[in-house]
Amino acid sequence: MIAEATSIGNKQAQRLLRLYHLYRLSIGITLVLLISSNMDNQLLTFANNDLLRSGSWLYLVLNILLVVFLENTRHPAQLFGLALTDVLLLCGLFYAAGGVASAIGNLLIVSVAIGNTLLRGRIGLLIAAVGALGIVGLSFLLSFSHPVSPNDYLQAGTLGALCFAAALLVQGLIRRLEDSEHLAQQRASEVIGLEALNALILQRMRTGILVLDDQRRVQLANHSALTLLGQDTLNGQLIDDYSPLLVERLQLWLNNPTLRPQGLKIAALGLELQPSFIALDQGSHHQTLVFLEDLAQIAQQAQQLKLAALGRLTAGIAHEIRNPLGAISHAAQLLQESEELNGADRRLTQIIQDHSQRMNRVIENVLQLSRRQQSAPQRLDLHAWLEQFVEEAAEHGGERQQIHLHISSGHFSTLMDPNQLTQILDNLLRNALRHSALIHHRPEVWLELFIDPDSQLPALEVLDNGPGVTADQQVHLFEPFFTTSSQGTGLGLYLSRELCESNQARLDFKPRQGGGCFRITFAHGRKQS
Repeated sequence: MIAEATSIGNKQAQRLLRLYHLYRLSIGITLVLLISSNMDNQLLTFANNDLLRSGSWLYLVLNILLVVFLENTRHPAQLFGLALTDVLLLCGLFYAAGGVASAIGNLLIVSVAIGNTLLRGRIGLLIAAVGALGIVGLSFLLSFSHPVSPNDYLQAGTLGALCFAAALLVQGLIRRLEDSEHLAQQRASEVIGLEALNALILQRMRTGILVLDDQRRVQLANHSALTLLGQDTLNGQLIDDYSPLLVERLQLWLNNPTLRPQGLKIAALGLELQPSFIALDQGSHHQTLVFLEDLAQIAQQAQQLKLAALGRLTAGIAHEIRNPLGAISHAAQLLQESEELNGADRRLTQIIQDHSQRMNRVIENVLQLSRRQQSAPQRLDLHAWLEQFVEEAAEHGGERQQIHLHISSGHFSTLMDPNQLTQILDNLLRNALRHSALIHHRPEVWLELFIDPDSQLPALEVLDNGPGVTADQQVHLFEPFFTTSSQGTGLGLYLSRELCESNQARLDFKPRQGGGCFRITFAHGRKQS
């Protein structure tokens, strides 16, 4: 039965135990003061004064020792012994004080109730049974030493029943309290889990999110917001010190919430952001939720949707276009072979041929975008792979063009789809040779492979000695259908960057004097000496 007792395992039970100690000490001190002032002689008619004095001192001393040695006990058997000792001592005092007239039976009920807050089930009812039997049995025993009235027996039975009633009531309340506490802990755990999930979602969102108080102090900033604003931390800081333009857009929105805020530029990072605001009013606290969108990403997504739709459209009607286009090209070729044509007519047939080929390239490039397959990366030795690529390019190229290859010392490797890398370099090489031929009779291109000192990743630069690219053109270089050549389709550079990103590489344009430079920074690379 002792195994049914519950050990003290939480702060609430510890407080109950301390309250029980304090209650017993208070009763002991009160009884000692009572017998020391001889008030017991006036109040207790049938009391055994000597036995009561001895019992009161024994009760106080034993409880002091129990408090010292069992101050924070957790063992069920010790809690049971503590409650049983207290009830037995009070039963002895009940007998010494003369029975129900002493009112010590009420103290027994309180002790049984407190004991049942620490004990559970049958073990708590055992304490109540000991108290009830003590009250009834000792009252019956006292009837042999002095006369008692029938009312005394009724009071003794009532006190005994109240011991059981107090035990059952307290145990019921404790069970309900434990159920409520368990439910509260479960709900708190769920709330903590939801908060952690919300925090994780918030930090993983690509949209920058800021929460500002009424003083424009940052209360929350996710990782994307810090990245877009170029800061390491913003929590607790005034946003005025870091983005005056954002504060200006916020003030305009507060004056007229129906207006769409204008974009703002982050000059240090070269980004253009689109802010939006939502008011959060929670009682007396006025907060503002700020969303920051990277306009470049929005434009890129719009372009991808546009190209996807264009690719599906082109794939559906390609055979309807290519069949008549092939017939036109073939007819122009046959017409050009006719001996009856003069020079002007031959020039017209050549124009038909050139534009037919250009239309065919546009269709091929768009179809290539719509049919693009997932990359299949392989571990490539870039040194050997580039040497073979340049050798094949020189064999298929014209006699006037010249390709230079320079590779830094060491061995370079990366993960890359070799077919897609060939396609990327073919586009870049044709583009570089075309620009070099604009001002040179003999076009030249330089390929340089080295380790990027900042990222420590392999980098390949494709350089030409052409007229270069103006600042206005550089902004649109990788946009689809943007071209500076009347013969180009405007999809080569866009497709090359898309293929690089699918292989976790990056393609950038690097401004330089005396020509252009496109750099591929490979991923998963390493340099071995």
